[in-house]
Amino acid sequence: MHDPALTREALAELPADISTSPLFNGDLAPVPTRRRTWSTWNFAALWISMAHCLPTYMLAGGLIAMGMNWWQALGTIALGNVIVLIPILLNAHPGTKHGIPFPVLARSSFGTVGANVPAILRAVVACGWFGIQTYIGGEAVRTFLAAAWPAFNEIGGGATVMGLGMPSAITFGIFWVLNIAIILFGMNAVRVFENWSAPLVLIMAVWLLWWIVGRAGGLGPMFDRPSSFATNADFWKAFVPSLTGMIGFWATLSLNIPDFTRFGSSQRAQLWGQTLGLPTTMFGFSAMAVVITSAAEGLLKGTDPKTLWDPVVVLGHITSSVPPAGFEAPLLADAGTRWAVALLALLGVAVATIATNIAANVVSPANDFANCAPRLISFRTGGVITGVVGILIMPWKLLANPEAYIFNWLVGYGALLGPIAGIMVVDYWLVRRTQLDVPDLYRPKGRYAGTNPVALVALVAGVAPNIIGFLRSVKVMQGGPDLWDALYPYSWFIGFAIAAVVYRQGMRRSRFGAAQALRLTQQNSSPRDSSSPARLVKKRSTARTTPGQAME
Repeated sequence: MHDPALTREALAELPADISTSPLFNGDLAPVPTRRRTWSTWNFAALWISMAHCLPTYMLAGGLIAMGMNWWQALGTIALGNVIVLIPILLNAHPGTKHGIPFPVLARSSFGTVGANVPAILRAVVACGWFGIQTYIGGEAVRTFLAAAWPAFNEIGGGATVMGLGMPSAITFGIFWVLNIAIILFGMNAVRVFENWSAPLVLIMAVWLLWWIVGRAGGLGPMFDRPSSFATNADFWKAFVPSLTGMIGFWATLSLNIPDFTRFGSSQRAQLWGQTLGLPTTMFGFSAMAVVITSAAEGLLKGTDPKTLWDPVVVLGHITSSVPPAGFEAPLLADAGTRWAVALLALLGVAVATIATNIAANVVSPANDFANCAPRLISFRTGGVITGVVGILIMPWKLLANPEAYIFNWLVGYGALLGPIAGIMVVDYWLVRRTQLDVPDLYRPKGRYAGTNPVALVALVAGVAPNIIGFLRSVKVMQGGPDLWDALYPYSWFIGFAIAAVVYRQGMRRSRFGAAQALRLTQQNSSPRDSSSPARLVKKRSTARTTPGQAME
């Protein structure tokens, strides 16, 4: 347990028997009322720092490479983020109201045992993202080191580690250690890091935009380039899977957002912070990427335009002592200036990557793994497990093909997480009507005990229509095109809708559902505002609730 004081405060607001429950540890405990201090700025800063990352920067490039023009790409990104904000806000509410993290919230719909299914699925996806972000950050470090010290790229000769060259393996390892080191200091360290990293990354991106547009003498050729789609039908074929991919980009956070909102001071703070932080930053940073890349294309005419979507490549040309193709001198004539810019650029890339990785890809799986064995796995241990799995996934292979990255990775795991989001939204808002018996979420023999078969059936029903399309997408199965291929681009939407409907209908007839209304009373209500978090507990009689009894 990374904060014994927090554990003691949490137990003081819970019944005495929770302290000995095998489903409880300090990292999964409800956040005590006085510890819920995150403001609107904290939540906005969280999203600003997470969205200012290299994968976000390169999103528009992937869409333009598929044939979209600049405004079609930006519109797709904006729409996808507005859509995914809806389940994010719906699942954020219970975190702030009850102070509980995602794996504990999942116990209300899947059961105390069944909740391990969505928790592990979410954790595995996060491990993949952790590996991807760590690899991207490591490659950025390698690029800058090679620009300043060309011999670095020769280390190890042709030796490889898990298919990764020795220089890349070294910088990957450096980034891996930095990420794990920060998470070991706990959630408060995450909050502090996110707060100061958010404006730093934005300032550096604005500087790059200002410099390259000025040096290029304009915005570049991209804004005059038309779409390559001849008809609306052709555009639609690319738009739908791309939109699903944009939703899938943050579909992970639509599940585990309670891991952060449980620290929120009020519903208003988390709602406005996230609304102001997510869609605006994703659109704005992607738009900056379009302008920077277009200007770079106009400036670096001898460079392959496809490589310029990577800001590390652009910064590498700017800081290199070797003149780019078509130039007789380096872009920055003074060696001291080149070194200064290189160091600042390296800092910016490192901060952006680590900030996103820790918040989006370590916090959740650390809690998810802890949920499997709360008495054996702490938040810190879960973070280390995340890091190890992130290496084993070998993310450099996931990024080898940009089209596979969008269609196989983003759309593929969207098909998996969409149904979980549908189940959780319906359970909390329609079945529970926002009322939870928080102590029973930690009791192995409480009303949420065991596994809710309705949730598992709904999950399978939501995933099933997309399985064949996914297997064909990754070339495991041949066939088509047919209905399954037509459904797959809509995977997140289809999975969310089917699982939500199946779960809602199944819970109407389930003993695990709301068959018998239970009286809940608010306890420990905070006087700060009407939407402040409260601990809701059942008015108990002399008899204890058994696993077979209905939930509220």
